[in-house]
Amino acid sequence: MNKKVLKTLEFDKVIEQLIALAASEKGKEYCSKLTPISNEEKIKERQLQTSDALGRLIRDDRISFGGIHDMTLFAKRLEIGGMLNAGELLKVSNLLSITSRAKNYGRPKRDDLPVDSLQHFFSELEPQTQVREEIERCIISENDIADDASAGLKSVRREMNLTNEKIRKEMNGFLAGSNRDFLQDAVITMRNGRYCVPVKAEHKSHIKGMVHDQSSTGATLFIEPMSVVNLNNQLRELEIEEQKEIEKVLSTLSQMVSEVMDSIKHNFYVLAELDFIFAKGRLALKMNAIAPNFNTDGMIRLKGARHPLLDSERVVPIDIHLGDDFTQLIITGPNTGGKTVSLKTCGLLTLMGQAGLHIPAKSESELAIFHNVYADIGDEQSIEQSLSTFSSHMTNIVRILQGVTAKYEALNTGNDTAALSEEERKIENPLNALVLFDELCSGTDPSEGAALAMSILQKLHLLGVRTMATTHYSELKVYALSTPGVENAACEFSLETLSPTYRLLIGVPGKSNAFAISRKLGLSDDIIEDARTKMTEDDQSFEDLLVDLEQKRIQMENDRLTIEAEKREIQSLRQSLDDKQQRIDEQRANIIRDASKEAADIIREAKETADETIRAFNKFKSSNPDIAEMERRRQEVGKRLNDAQSKSFQSHKPAATSSTKAEDVHIGDRVKVLSMNMTGTVHTLPNKKGELVVSMGIIKSTVKLSDIILIADNTDTTFNGQAVNAGRKMQKKHTPGAYGRVGKNGLGGNTSGKFSKAASISTEIKLLGYTVDEAISALDKYLDDAYLSHLTSVRVVHGKGTGALRKAVHQYLKKQPHVKDFHLAEFGEGDAGVTIVEFK
Repeated sequence: MNKKVLKTLEFDKVIEQLIALAASEKGKEYCSKLTPISNEEKIKERQLQTSDALGRLIRDDRISFGGIHDMTLFAKRLEIGGMLNAGELLKVSNLLSITSRAKNYGRPKRDDLPVDSLQHFFSELEPQTQVREEIERCIISENDIADDASAGLKSVRREMNLTNEKIRKEMNGFLAGSNRDFLQDAVITMRNGRYCVPVKAEHKSHIKGMVHDQSSTGATLFIEPMSVVNLNNQLRELEIEEQKEIEKVLSTLSQMVSEVMDSIKHNFYVLAELDFIFAKGRLALKMNAIAPNFNTDGMIRLKGARHPLLDSERVVPIDIHLGDDFTQLIITGPNTGGKTVSLKTCGLLTLMGQAGLHIPAKSESELAIFHNVYADIGDEQSIEQSLSTFSSHMTNIVRILQGVTAKYEALNTGNDTAALSEEERKIENPLNALVLFDELCSGTDPSEGAALAMSILQKLHLLGVRTMATTHYSELKVYALSTPGVENAACEFSLETLSPTYRLLIGVPGKSNAFAISRKLGLSDDIIEDARTKMTEDDQSFEDLLVDLEQKRIQMENDRLTIEAEKREIQSLRQSLDDKQQRIDEQRANIIRDASKEAADIIREAKETADETIRAFNKFKSSNPDIAEMERRRQEVGKRLNDAQSKSFQSHKPAATSSTKAEDVHIGDRVKVLSMNMTGTVHTLPNKKGELVVSMGIIKSTVKLSDIILIADNTDTTFNGQAVNAGRKMQKKHTPGAYGRVGKNGLGGNTSGKFSKAASISTEIKLLGYTVDEAISALDKYLDDAYLSHLTSVRVVHGKGTGALRKAVHQYLKKQPHVKDFHLAEFGEGDAGVTIVEFK
């Protein structure tokens, strides 16, 4: 891969972003050395590592590799018998601590998760826990060794403490005695590591001892009293002994480190490699990027591609395809319309993909693996070399053509040592290159420039080199229209707003729209009309043809969108009819089953009544009959027969009809669906056909207005912007942004009617403005309701911000048994500010 194109396409700026995301110096070094490669197997390995790092960043807690230090110099010193000081040993301990954390991080959190491509990195780590714990036990800081580091050190320090106590006791007695008047201050001070007292210079003869220092004015002498000289000498000897013991401790620890230094060095390089890989994952997360598919057939298929260095909120995604039906793409259109950005997007995403970086595009995007990428983009005028803009561009173009044709000649003559690399000799098509030209052969006479541009493109076309070029030359538009394997493309320009839309339209030549833009900028109409008359008839006809093609394209696009919308509506209606038929079949089966049960109950009841009547008649017949009792029994049987007849009449009376009008129906009204004999809540207002959606428990059905009747006891509250019947017990304190919002009746009010979670639960919860504790509390309750309502997935809006709330939400979701999976939303659907949660 030629190095010049990396700067031309601003690959170096992407690398700068990558370096900023690495935590260690070695990781940053690896990032700075990242370049595109052309080995398909290695590219896919790099991409897989980036994907696995991204998955871990989304699924698990974040991990930092900051604080790891290169062990090379330490290892060399230990090899020659040297010793590490306390600070260096702490760096070794810190490296082993990070190794231990990384080892734990790398262990699978769940048994059902597959082993990813990073697992072997984590498996190679050896925390050397015993060495780390011994260093931490012995060394408190760079300047402080623990008393328990060794028995000898502990004994020496105990003796030092006793000696210090004796010195302080002797000095305090000295200060309290008759010598007080000879002192400047009744304090004990240290000079040259020995205890002294400040004595007035004129009284130095009254104090027996050794002078160690004097004040700057000479008025005070710092004298060590003779009574503590021997004690100070003992203390000094103990300090020397302490230093020897410390050196023994450091020597012992250095020996322990030396024995496992090979493992420690390996840990360092593995951690640096992981830091580099996770930096690529963080960059993919930041760019909302995906892993592209790759091919070796020279085909590029980019969907929703975005330039990674432009503002993700403002950049217009574009679709680019090249190498399938055509090998050259000629892009035309007005200035500042997006032609150069389209060119750079294709080239830069190719470089990023071959470097193992994810690309900012939609899923299923595909890149070709090129063995070289060439680009002539931007104004490269060189004053130092006395080159004009045209000369500078032509010099670059000549260099590109020489690079491509040299490989072609080497391939055909067999003299491959001069032009082909070792890797290129092994492949079938070393001419597999991508060439990008911005304003090809501009800056000179238009007729000559167009002729040169056409010849250059024809040369590359004959060699089969994938080429994209931007131009204003009409001759190149005609060349693309008349040459097989060459296609026109245009950066869309709105004639209504006279401004570019930045969409790339492949298959349509573009207009420069110079007249329209000039009119918008204030150029008088008479000048513009005069300019039109100076155009040749062929040029005018060609421009009119382009306008006609553009209008037809817009009409076809609108027709396509209309057809797709109608197709979706038909599919929705078909699904609705299928669901309705299924419900009717289920209800018919239920009715038949209930009717059979009811008939059996009636027969059993009739038999029981008949048996009871016969027994009573026989009883009265065999004894003196009680006429009044017999009459009472007869009336009771008659009443039971009337009740049964009345019940039968009610169950078979004609179905009720509805006179409900569209203006009487509001979202949230309680209604009864006559055909289904079920009550529900109005979910949408009636459309032109008189159809509306009614939610009945977990069922949503499209019904006719004539099939419903309103239920009078409606009490409304607002839920996610829609009125529904309230009956649910609301929490006393309302937190802003939760999935339910306060309606006109407020919260906590007593309402009639019944509340159905499935009818009212939203598929989205907003946690913006929450503290972490408030957010987790609201999310916990919301997920329970959503799961009980049989929702398959929901959206959790937590925003981007510092990422703290997103991290807390992800940590919470990992612990929920009813959560199947969760991931960040796609670009344009909230990306890193929204998490999609899927239920089991």
